Amino acid sequence: MEKTRKQSKLELEQIQQNLEYSGKELRVFIADVVSPEEAKTLDLEDIMLETENLVTTYGGVVILEHIQKKTRPDFDTYIGGGRLEEIMAEMKLKGANLLILGNILKPKQIYNVNEKLKEIGAKAWDRIDLILKIFERNAKSSEAKLQIELASIKHMGPRIFDMGMELGKQGGKGKGETNTEIMKRHLQRREIAIKKDLEHFSKVRAEHRKSRSRKGLSTIGVVGYTNAGKSTLTNTLTKKGVLAEDKLFATLGTSVGKMWIQTEDYVGKEFLLNDTIGFIRDLPPELIDAFTSTLEDSIEADLLLHLIDASDPKLEEKIEVVDNILDRIGANQKKIYVFNKIDGILGKKKNIILGTSCHPELVSGSQIIDSELNSEGQTMEVDYLEYLKEKFAKYNPVFVSAYKKIGLDDLKERILKES
Repeated sequence: MEKTRKQSKLELEQIQQNLEYSGKELRVFIADVVSPEEAKTLDLEDIMLETENLVTTYGGVVILEHIQKKTRPDFDTYIGGGRLEEIMAEMKLKGANLLILGNILKPKQIYNVNEKLKEIGAKAWDRIDLILKIFERNAKSSEAKLQIELASIKHMGPRIFDMGMELGKQGGKGKGETNTEIMKRHLQRREIAIKKDLEHFSKVRAEHRKSRSRKGLSTIGVVGYTNAGKSTLTNTLTKKGVLAEDKLFATLGTSVGKMWIQTEDYVGKEFLLNDTIGFIRDLPPELIDAFTSTLEDSIEADLLLHLIDASDPKLEEKIEVVDNILDRIGANQKKIYVFNKIDGILGKKKNIILGTSCHPELVSGSQIIDSELNSEGQTMEVDYLEYLKEKFAKYNPVFVSAYKKIGLDDLKERILKES
């Protein structure tokens, strides 16, 4: 039995190593599948751009990309056998060595694609593989590393079981089933051990929160879509050297800093700011759950700052993504919506069309720069910052630039008012 356990461990390592790439340069082909209905409603260019940014964050270079319109993904290979052959030919021609599939693939699909890609010496990852690789590279603390290992087990586990079934078909039913069960028990034991370790971190953090509460310290959680500028804002407000990079998932753990707010009308109050991991679309529940202990400080905070990149053309969709995740983890406390990076939109204009596509509230209140008639009706050119203020007035937002230190006094006054 001991020998079988060792074989099982080697097989587990083999499956994990199959996702590694030791080449000098990661040359990537991005492929995805959308239904004709999705193609009408989704911004395919934006979806591809986000995957490109993930690849760049990991250090890869996007060589080729392709979105296929298909009623449903292929059961065996996600993109279909014929299309996979075409992609492989292009990859070989352009020297691409990694295929990124922009969705969460089933174990059988990713296994079949990787088996086929062996013919050209390439490998395949799905979207979650790529995100986990970025997590692994950026993890610094013991807690973050444990959380990533837990997330990897939840993501990789089903693939390992599927691989075990393939081993059973190839080497005899009993052997394959035995190896699968051994690997399953190994992962279950490791998952229990990790959760126990994370529970320890959670208890320590809970004690810290109790201590702060006894001292009368109010806590503020800084949340938002990844790369919205959370760490830059935390640095600016607390003068603490939190890592702030223009990359996705630069922050994985929780960083706590102190902030003192004092105004002419207020003697002063101390706050603790918690900067934590950024969110991204289509994160599976098990991946969010793996980071529960890190997110606890946000869940338990007295106030949340929901940070938004004001220069992002897709900010409305990303606000919804973050709000949905906050609802899922039970972070239902008071929020201040903070539109950051306004230095990137100052002086910019926005053309809006009067009629069904126009936001009615913009007609009466916006600073109209110019207006003219076109084939679709009358267009108005408005100041982009004013446009955002009126379009998102329901959030009662604050507009700042953490980098340029614009609007921070307004934010501090709102924090005092809401706390």
